[in-house]
Amino acid sequence: MLDIKYLRKNVAEATRRLQDRGIESEKLTTLLSLDKARREAIQQVESLKAQRNEVSDKIAYAKRNKTDASEAILAMQEVGSKIKALDARQASLDMEVKNLAAHLPNLAASDVPVGPDEAANVEQRVWEPKTYGQRLKAHQEAPEWLKAHYEVGETLGILDFERGAKVSGARFLYYVGDGARLERAVYNFMLDEHRQEGYTEMITPIVVNDAAMFGTGQYPKFQDDAYRVEGLEQTYIPTAEVPLTNYYSGETLPAEDLPIKFTALSPSFRKEAGAAGKDTRGLIRLHQFNKVEMVKFTKPEQSYEELESMTANAENILQKLGLPYHVILLSTGDMGFSAAKTYDVEVWMPQQQVYREISSVSNTEDFQARRMHITYRNEAGQLALVHTLNGSGLAVGRTVAAILENYQNPDGSVTVPEVLRPYLGGQDKLMATPHH
Repeated sequence: MLDIKYLRKNVAEATRRLQDRGIESEKLTTLLSLDKARREAIQQVESLKAQRNEVSDKIAYAKRNKTDASEAILAMQEVGSKIKALDARQASLDMEVKNLAAHLPNLAASDVPVGPDEAANVEQRVWEPKTYGQRLKAHQEAPEWLKAHYEVGETLGILDFERGAKVSGARFLYYVGDGARLERAVYNFMLDEHRQEGYTEMITPIVVNDAAMFGTGQYPKFQDDAYRVEGLEQTYIPTAEVPLTNYYSGETLPAEDLPIKFTALSPSFRKEAGAAGKDTRGLIRLHQFNKVEMVKFTKPEQSYEELESMTANAENILQKLGLPYHVILLSTGDMGFSAAKTYDVEVWMPQQQVYREISSVSNTEDFQARRMHITYRNEAGQLALVHTLNGSGLAVGRTVAAILENYQNPDGSVTVPEVLRPYLGGQDKLMATPHH
């Protein structure tokens, strides 16, 4: 949620910054007009309540002196009716203001590139392993034997999309045998790395209430993309960011404890279909997938340093897995609703010959904290909003997809990255798993 006081005092600047996020100036004009009417209604009510107190005193005086108080009583009734009408108008205006404000995205940080879409994103750095061994190098032309990750998985019998669709519908799957073991190895490795980096590991609820979804910015704008619990104001989480960030909703955090860092593995549920049927096959865009999430609560002056640190934590996973990637800074038109600044980490997929997003790391500044009322006491002893950050550390299914493509061999086998072998009992290659 944006600071309404900032919007009132900096109309021209706020208009420009919202336009950078694709919001028409009329929406801010309407919001501020309604906000002005709301504040005027409040002032009128307060003035009328003062009048009512004066009239009440006159009635009491008249009764004590046994004089006629009928005029004062009538005046009291008229004032009461006006207050009732204004209270109703104020409540209506409050709802309109809150609804409009809830649909405004966060403002971008000053160093975020301005642009309508991903074409304005800016590459920050590229990473490749020093040695590839027998593997294909990044950007090397794909040989004829190289298969897409889902073909590798289906050939080995470790990914079963057909039975997933039979039981649950499109974009669900079964991991089978070494596929399940690889997925488990990947997320256990990620959690172990993040724990060593100072994150507290959590197991969160996978169902949250509407207030929690509002707090992180998924609601009300993106309610149609969510898997709702029928008959209840609850939702299956689209990411562990929601329960992790809401852990402290409505609380004041000790300043000396900041920054606080959480990590969690959770299933994520999303109805999103992708653009024009893109990624209808494979692990890239599923309706249910595992993800290791990172969340931070920081003082405002720490948050951008912590953003760089969190991005490095995501990169560390890819580096230890030996997977080529690059980091891009998202433009104003490509960032998520709640973000003030976002880095996307994209892993190289050799069969498609493109980089694909595997982690998105964002600083939301005080946008989420204002919606959730998460505060701390600053050095002056005043209550202030914390800054919140979140990032994937990583999307597990996409990591598995990247391993299957980057580590496949001409004979159809897949080499297990060295750092994962202890999690697979020392196994160095994925074994074919027959379906019974």
